[in-house]
Amino acid sequence: MTQTQIIDALLAFIAADGATEDEFNSLALKLFVYQFENNLPYRQFSLQRARTPRTTKSWRDIPAVPINVFKDLTLSCCAPEDAERTFMTSGTTMGGIRGKSHHPTLAVYDASMTKNFKQRFMRERETIRMGILFPTEDIMPNSSLAHYLALAVRHFGTPDSNYMLQENGIDFALVFDALERAEATGESYALLGASYSFVHLMDEMQRLGKSFVLPAGSRLFDTGGFKGQSREVGPDDFYNQLSASFGVARRDCINMYGMTELSSQFYDWGNEICPSVKSGPHWIRSRVINPLTGLDVPRGDTGVLVHCDLAHFNIVSTILTEDAGVEVDDGFLLLGRADGAEAQGCSMAVEEFLKAAQA
Repeated sequence: MTQTQIIDALLAFIAADGATEDEFNSLALKLFVYQFENNLPYRQFSLQRARTPRTTKSWRDIPAVPINVFKDLTLSCCAPEDAERTFMTSGTTMGGIRGKSHHPTLAVYDASMTKNFKQRFMRERETIRMGILFPTEDIMPNSSLAHYLALAVRHFGTPDSNYMLQENGIDFALVFDALERAEATGESYALLGASYSFVHLMDEMQRLGKSFVLPAGSRLFDTGGFKGQSREVGPDDFYNQLSASFGVARRDCINMYGMTELSSQFYDWGNEICPSVKSGPHWIRSRVINPLTGLDVPRGDTGVLVHCDLAHFNIVSTILTEDAGVEVDDGFLLLGRADGAEAQGCSMAVEEFLKAAQA
């Protein structure tokens, strides 16, 4: 398939109401052929794993690329200079070295984000007034999260939605004005941003003795963890503080799990219980594996998450994360960064990939 045919097939697949396992598997294998033919480092790694389009019959058998490899190699089926946008990781690990994902078009990423966001965050609503605790994509053009939030505002925010993070940090006065307006008018309100931004906001609210009770239908959205940008807060404490500070039930505090190395996101249905169950749309599948063997761990055991994201078509669709997880009904539990033997297995996978790419 050509790049144009791939893009057309993906847009149609995402637009559908769902997909059977056979339909997902068929498109995943076509993408593997495309990436095997057009992504040299990935082809060399797949050959070392004795995986070729001829021998690979299931999406579960497609070789998973460790995410840290994105920091060392250019993984792209198109020339990087031909990409419409290149998203880069934050560089909070590996001494600030930033991984890159090149997108020849944003059409697939945008379709993935908007359909999934509408179903999982907006639910029954068409629009909601939003406040964004993150920089604009003009300020951070290589941030996938900045683009993601720009899409949220553009497609689902009311015209009076706005950004509340300036060059010197959060504009607390602007945030408080918006929250007070929501209380006064009874208009549902959504506050979206990085988890660490909420910590800074709640710390300021505590300092000033402020709290709010947002109207019914309001919701909060956080993502990304703390990344050394704020004090660390355990999940239960974090969502208890969010609920108490903004008067929003924990079931309406939605966490998104995503990464630069994917073009799709996972959500929970609120955080009444932590860790919450995360799940994705019909164009992504996940496994929980032992990274030393590459085999699935028994259901209910802890392993490392592998995601096969069809929307991430230009780079590689199947990635080995460094996140520990447990497979459960309707999704998985995200347990944080892998450690011990699981972390060692991830490091060994990176070494294996780099050796194969240099052979």
